[in-house]
Amino acid sequence: MTATSSATGRTTPASGEYTDADLDAVFGPVFARIAEGAVAREEDRRLAYDEISWLKQVRFGALRVPVEFGGYGASVQTLFRLLIDLAAAESNLPQALRVHWSFVEDQLLADDSPARQRWLYAVADGTLVGNAITEPGVGAVDRYRTTVTDIEGGYRVDGTKYYSTGSLYSDHILVAGDHGGERVSILVDADADGVVQHDDWDGFGQRLTASGTTEFTGVEVPADRLLGAGYGAPGRTYATSYLQLVQLSVLAGIAQRALDDTSEWVRARTRTFTHGAADLPREDPLVQQVIGRLAAAAYTARTLVLDVASKIDLLLDGGATDEALLDEVEFDVARAQHAVITTVLDSTSTLFEVGGASITSERLRLDRHWRNARVISVHNPLIFKLRAIGDHVLNGADLPYAWSAGDRRPVRVGAAQGE
Repeated sequence: MTATSSATGRTTPASGEYTDADLDAVFGPVFARIAEGAVAREEDRRLAYDEISWLKQVRFGALRVPVEFGGYGASVQTLFRLLIDLAAAESNLPQALRVHWSFVEDQLLADDSPARQRWLYAVADGTLVGNAITEPGVGAVDRYRTTVTDIEGGYRVDGTKYYSTGSLYSDHILVAGDHGGERVSILVDADADGVVQHDDWDGFGQRLTASGTTEFTGVEVPADRLLGAGYGAPGRTYATSYLQLVQLSVLAGIAQRALDDTSEWVRARTRTFTHGAADLPREDPLVQQVIGRLAAAAYTARTLVLDVASKIDLLLDGGATDEALLDEVEFDVARAQHAVITTVLDSTSTLFEVGGASITSERLRLDRHWRNARVISVHNPLIFKLRAIGDHVLNGADLPYAWSAGDRRPVRVGAAQGE
């Protein structure tokens, strides 16, 4: 049975909650359709505008938005389960949406206000948020050269950003800048006058994440687009682990797709080698061992991502006041980074051992799995994270938490108003 919400006009399950089966029925066919064109997109370097539009049509970006606002009310664990499945279809897309999920989480954690409600309703209607945070050269998180200047009725934004992941796919761009010596975030319309976006990302993997340069020249922004003001006292958040987990979910999806593609190729192969151990490659124990390693990598990555995601759900259910659980989440995702990266990189390199030169055919593009995994894994270089882990173990040093000017009181998605 279904019911229609008077507030949103959307049809929802009579229970008021979407089950995993409900969500799989909505998104599974879209993921399958996206997967069909993965190799062709890789060959043509065609940005995934069509695929993003398919996701918007089923409101994939509203997974974490509460049902009362027109979203799906999914848990953190369910979100990451579906991100892994999307990454298996197209590894570029979860990364392109990475800051969108962070933006939605920020709205869920903020105090109730008209602005919060407006953005949650907008996301439920399909709005996507990209980012323009990183700067080239000496620009860093505490010394942005992008400026946000007061003007009559709002603000003016000027500056250049790099790694603007997902912004070419988005309706709004979350821009980090300097406002009178204070770091602020402001939402800019992607099609505003003075915004110029370039698809100039030249990495050898994750080529379709729309991670290019964005220029802002005299961009006028309404006053209500400045984020962060009035949220209350600063506090620790799980934002660092949340964003890192998106990247690990991409690696988990890559591992799953590498397993699926390689297994399909081996099953269809009839040619073997004179020194092979069986007449057919799929019956050769050495080939089976390689497939086993791929399967183990996919399982390991998926299990670790979902385990950390479940702990974030526990944190939210408990009100995010459990300092010990915050520590545990941050420590776990840091350790998982090493386990997932090394396992997936090893398996996506070893997969070529199942066949001869024909497995390197550009028609197959199996090399994209290693290239994509290698690129996604260096966004947060592992050597620095391992050092932080070691310092924590040996000396009790703090792990790299995110801090915010917001009052980060969590809202359990799907909970009734006032619960």
